[in-house]
Amino acid sequence: MTKIRITEKLKKQIIAGKQLLLTQDFSNIAKQLDTLPDNQVVELLDTKDTFVASAYLSAQNKGIGWVYSNKKDSFSYQLLVERFERAKELRAHYFKQSLTNAFCLFNDEGDCLGGLRVELYHEFVIFSWYNAFIAQQQDLIVAAFQAVFPEIKGGYAKNRFKGANLESEHIFGEMHPNVNIILENGIQYATHLNDGLMTGIFLDQREVRGRLLEHYARDRRVLNLFSYTAAFSVAAAMGGALETTSVDLAKRSVELSRAHFELNQIDLSHHRFVVMDTFEYYKYASRKGLKYDLIIIDPPSFARNKRKVFSVQKNYRDLIEGALSLLNPNGVIIASTNAQNYPIADFKKMLKNSLVNHQYEFKEVFRLPSDYRSNPKQIDSNYLKVFVIEVKK
Repeated sequence: MTKIRITEKLKKQIIAGKQLLLTQDFSNIAKQLDTLPDNQVVELLDTKDTFVASAYLSAQNKGIGWVYSNKKDSFSYQLLVERFERAKELRAHYFKQSLTNAFCLFNDEGDCLGGLRVELYHEFVIFSWYNAFIAQQQDLIVAAFQAVFPEIKGGYAKNRFKGANLESEHIFGEMHPNVNIILENGIQYATHLNDGLMTGIFLDQREVRGRLLEHYARDRRVLNLFSYTAAFSVAAAMGGALETTSVDLAKRSVELSRAHFELNQIDLSHHRFVVMDTFEYYKYASRKGLKYDLIIIDPPSFARNKRKVFSVQKNYRDLIEGALSLLNPNGVIIASTNAQNYPIADFKKMLKNSLVNHQYEFKEVFRLPSDYRSNPKQIDSNYLKVFVIEVKK
């Protein structure tokens, strides 16, 4: 096993709970970075050659590796079984719910194994491999998982790292038909387990949809921007919204969104689906004099179309300003981002600056639900930031 000497600074950070390894963490051997092992387990030693941690190196979108143990642990079947057993124990109450059967079983560094996520979609699971090393351990990981979760009927993998040959594939057990129906907060959603990287719903937004259902949507006209498959809109409709408008640039979004409404037997006469860029829709709605009581803004962190490039950190304020122009007095904005490199304090500051000429109140804030465990020592691991803002005009 390759041994790598690290700085005292990194040693202290690892002892304090740091798991994600970055290029700059190895500044002491900067000239040797190109020769670091790739997709391999390594031992990290301090300046006195004393063992510090077991890790693996494998490049992914936010780092070059992960610490997985503060002991001399091999990346083994037994270690994986122990991690899965602990994860299952921590989520025991989720398995007892009658109104929800889709949630996260294992989440990355929150469950002490960065680069891996496992999500339950009723009786099936999806593994997300975030780097090549984790993907290469597929057989070992699946064997350990099945030992702990024998009740799962089948599994699929999403290869979420650069250079993967396939985006999605079936990897064990039964294969599911094209549409897999899940239950969340008593609402049915149609999911697609083997159709690219997307499944039709983002399970980490469950609690926000729950609050729409039980509180915020009733008797309101709702605009859902970047709506994808209109999961927020369905929750709003089931929660008593007078009407919903779902806006997304992807043409396929209409078909998938309608399917969710029809699955829950919702009359479509008060629900619209618009294929349009959000900023173009702002112009359209302004021309038509359209107004809304609740506007949901949940953009991708980064997006590109033929006309412009969108970045959460650069362009979110424009989204808020556009929403304010369409918002009725005492209306509500739900502002969401999952950008890992955008700290919650900076996001909130931006929202305040956008609202400086308005009277407003922050009603609630949502972070990742408890099934999406995060590492409290790695702030960006709790990537979800959702503010509910009441604007009084």
